[in-house]
Amino acid sequence: MILKRISILNYKNLEQVELSFSPKLNCFFGQNGMGKTNLLDAIYFLSFCKSSGNPIDSQNIRHEQDFFVIQGFYEAPDGTPEEIYCGMKRRQKKQFKRNKKEYTRLSDHIGFLPLVMVSPADSELIAGGSDERRRFMDVVISQYDKEYLEALIRYNKALAQRNTLLKSEVPVEEELFLIWEEMMAQAGEIVFRKREAFISEFIPIFQSFYSFISQDKEQVGLTYDSHARDASLLEVIKESRVRDQIMGFSLRGIHKDELNMLLGDFPIKREGSQGQNKTYLVALKLAQFDFLKRTGAAVPLLLLDDIFDKLDASRVEQIIKLVAGDNFGQIFITDTNREHLDRILHKVGSDYKMFQVDQGVITEREEDEA
Repeated sequence: MILKRISILNYKNLEQVELSFSPKLNCFFGQNGMGKTNLLDAIYFLSFCKSSGNPIDSQNIRHEQDFFVIQGFYEAPDGTPEEIYCGMKRRQKKQFKRNKKEYTRLSDHIGFLPLVMVSPADSELIAGGSDERRRFMDVVISQYDKEYLEALIRYNKALAQRNTLLKSEVPVEEELFLIWEEMMAQAGEIVFRKREAFISEFIPIFQSFYSFISQDKEQVGLTYDSHARDASLLEVIKESRVRDQIMGFSLRGIHKDELNMLLGDFPIKREGSQGQNKTYLVALKLAQFDFLKRTGAAVPLLLLDDIFDKLDASRVEQIIKLVAGDNFGQIFITDTNREHLDRILHKVGSDYKMFQVDQGVITEREEDEA
């Protein structure tokens, strides 16, 4: 899938943007805080129906404006044009349309425009809580497996209902608990099986990317823990009910799954240097891209936001080699350092566009200006 053109009104600090893109490489340079990340986030929004950084849609509207609009004009692998529209007015529900027809459910859109974004916010995958690592699995698997997304939605709905019962100050009949616990168990088993299958297939891809970038300097790993592996998920949830009622929320289930990120045999959170952590995250996201490319009908878009920070020159060079190769489709990359971008352009050759970003204004630069 190629994003040929984007039109943006009042999204974050981007007042009015109209851009046409290269089908291969699009580079954006400028100082921090100018709007480079906001542009990538608008592209992300068109794929996931939400911002990568702020889940409250109305807060993405430009200050003192009443709405934002993002329109993306794509070309499918068979050459078919696709238009995606997203509009949001304050105090109203956002609209999402494909070829001028509104979606009844936003979940129907997920996976249509596969996308992988690598950004400084990824550091939360290592430093943050287990919910960040579960979200990583959810984002990948949901893009190629509709059954997974449906099961995850059902599970979260049942979990919310059970948590409401757990907080009840009046006695609740067991049958009522069982309705939601059975739904949690049925949907949760599907989520668990698909997460487990994904991780086992994903690990060698991830390790090969890490080895390439680090030039075999360290060994890394991933392991997956889940209450669903201990016993029947329904029994696990039922057995925890008395304790859950004391706490007021559900302590066991696939919403507590953990993805352990390892450097050697130890948690990278504890052992990794800044450069090792950054290498780990970039390898994780490039493996995500490779995995989606193998499992889907369309090559994902790849968004690389300021990825060279905290990396030594040899690791930067290895990533540039990867990105400049033929394994990737359309790439959008930002950096404050023009030299990094120039080195990538030198390796890629002619098919690229360069843009300067300044105070929310994005200007295409001709080759002799670059």
